[in-house]
Amino acid sequence: MEIIVRKPTDAEKADMQKKSIWTCGVSKFDWYYDSCEKCFILEGEVTVEFEGGSVSFSSGDYVIFPKGLSCVWNVKKPVKKHYVFE
Repeated sequence: MEIIVRKPTDAEKADMQKKSIWTCGVSKFDWYYDSCEKCFILEGEVTVEFEGGSVSFSSGDYVIFPKGLSCVWNVKKPVKKHYVFE
């Protein structure tokens, strides 16, 4: 499974600003994606570990998590993000 981390297009950034916001303090937890999530990171720094590797992302990144992914979130700096599940 692949986690995509990139900068958003202007259209993606505008669309995400209409979506819900989620926040999380410094922590480490297991997570399973039962649907695809797209998110735009407003603040923070995170490393997500999964079978086969890890990815890191921070403010300004657009991240896509695939359906079926099991992972561990390591929130290094408090996170604030817009998100949508599809």
